Amino acid sequence: MILQYKSSVIDKCSFVPEYNHPSDERVELAARYTEPVIIQRSKEQNEKYYREHVRSAHTSGTKTSSQLLSNDKNHSIRIDQLFSPDSDGNTPKSVILCGDSGRGKSFTLQKIMLDWASGELYSENFDVVFLFKCEELKCIYEEMSLFELLSWSCSLKSDQISHILELTPEKVLFLIDGMDEYAFHPPIHFMLLHTNTSNTVRPMDTLRNLLRGVLLPESFVLVTTRSIADDAVMNLLKGPQRIIEIVGFSERGVQEYFHKFFQDEQLFKKTYESVKANETLLTTCSVPLLCWMVCFCLKKHITDGDHVMAELKTITSIYVHFVSTLLEHHGQSQSVLTMLRSLGQRAEEGTKKREGIFLKKTVTGLDPATSLFLYKDHLKRKNRREPVFRFMHPSFQEFFTALYYVLLDGKESWGKVRALLNLMKSKSIIDKPSPERRSNLIPSVMMFLCGLFNEKVCSSLFKKIKWTVPHNMTLKKSLQESILTMRRQHGFELFALHCLYELHDEVFVRRALADWESMDLSNISLRNTDCWVLLYCLQFCPHIRELKLMYCDLTADKLKILQPALCMCETLRSVYLRGETLETIALAVETPFRSWRFDPDSW
Repeated sequence: MILQYKSSVIDKCSFVPEYNHPSDERVELAARYTEPVIIQRSKEQNEKYYREHVRSAHTSGTKTSSQLLSNDKNHSIRIDQLFSPDSDGNTPKSVILCGDSGRGKSFTLQKIMLDWASGELYSENFDVVFLFKCEELKCIYEEMSLFELLSWSCSLKSDQISHILELTPEKVLFLIDGMDEYAFHPPIHFMLLHTNTSNTVRPMDTLRNLLRGVLLPESFVLVTTRSIADDAVMNLLKGPQRIIEIVGFSERGVQEYFHKFFQDEQLFKKTYESVKANETLLTTCSVPLLCWMVCFCLKKHITDGDHVMAELKTITSIYVHFVSTLLEHHGQSQSVLTMLRSLGQRAEEGTKKREGIFLKKTVTGLDPATSLFLYKDHLKRKNRREPVFRFMHPSFQEFFTALYYVLLDGKESWGKVRALLNLMKSKSIIDKPSPERRSNLIPSVMMFLCGLFNEKVCSSLFKKIKWTVPHNMTLKKSLQESILTMRRQHGFELFALHCLYELHDEVFVRRALADWESMDLSNISLRNTDCWVLLYCLQFCPHIRELKLMYCDLTADKLKILQPALCMCETLRSVYLRGETLETIALAVETPFRSWRFDPDSW
């Protein structure tokens, strides 16, 4: 029975859709998959997180997953070590794999399923592994037992699953993808507790009882989530817990991915060496999704690769080039502007409703079977399989939502953009743990919107559809006011800087940062990408005098990125430099100690 199940898992997980190919062409997961860097916190740091961060995140709503590692002595962990005992011999029952959008969480779960079914991973640990996708579970409205719910998501029948779970529940692993999309609806305190696996209840209640150990307490769970800043996800899980973060590719991982993507040795060397020479773009490629998009654009413009790389400066520019490239190489029966507007309208509706799966009848204004940016899937509906459609990645839904706001005519465009800016400026989005804040959807749309206001970034796409952004100067003025409001909110400064970086307009950025004298980014674990953003913005802060980087997980490499701008600051405050000595830091940034005033108690 299990061997048959493994065979069905191999058939389902061996391939991934490659969205630039026709729908019937697939790429082998093993041929493309590149191991991401996964970071684990020590037991002491996990305990510190519980004591300090959960309560403050619940009240402030401003901490992000990147902040949770700010004081940790992190070490990388392989996927075969996720359930290994800790130094005290305790084996985690629950593992939380968090990470920003596009870092490879879903692909990692698919690889775990494939490797387990192939006998290459966890064969001694787990007799059976089940995968739930929360995005799909949200589409189930009827009540089910645990056995029926598992049967809904895999090839086994309910009675077979019942037999397996009764024999060895301690050797069962549940993989749950996208827990943050499902953790808050309905509220946890309405959950119906039950211990009988045969009870038929709402899928949400079944899933939550499973996660908390009310059902099958002997089993193991691994969940993925964009953020664990709110304690709701962790409160759902039984203990002991292990919290890890997927941060994307290392530089060697980027090189490996390029090699697998291009295959041809000469083509690989030409493209990778060019990207390697562009430090900002190389850092951007540490995000697996962006790395794939960059590779795709370079492959389609191989004779003009240097020109393309010079234009890929922001995240929005990568999405715009990717969309433009697809439009260049594929014909459409309807006008491009009509298609993009229809696609954007569907994206906005789904974003507002937190929906990522669309029934065929709900996708209006375009032919989804031929759309370049939606791919076809099937969803179980009782005794039938119903065709559904998804964006190639959730971030594309957010991108097309922002693009939709820009492509609307006159007053309608103005109204939607102003509504988004007002929401971003309101205290509710910053200080309260609202569903919008938890989902990160509105901030993502906001960042894409900033990027789309850069005329140079969008010129190729807008020229193709003969479009000019309406009320551009008025919208930019409102945008500046919104960013200034965010900039003055503690905990939102870095997000404001990212918005300005996406805009990439020197005059605008200089005006927005003209009066900034003290910048406090304390308690934010700065990544290399954040450092490039900070470097870009600091050069437009003529009055900056103090830079606070307390508990920012700084390294010599990160300070070396910032070095050209650090000389502008008279005071640098920082605590904990991940084992780096002050002498090492000074050499790395080539700055004498006397050029900075230090708070002696902070080092």
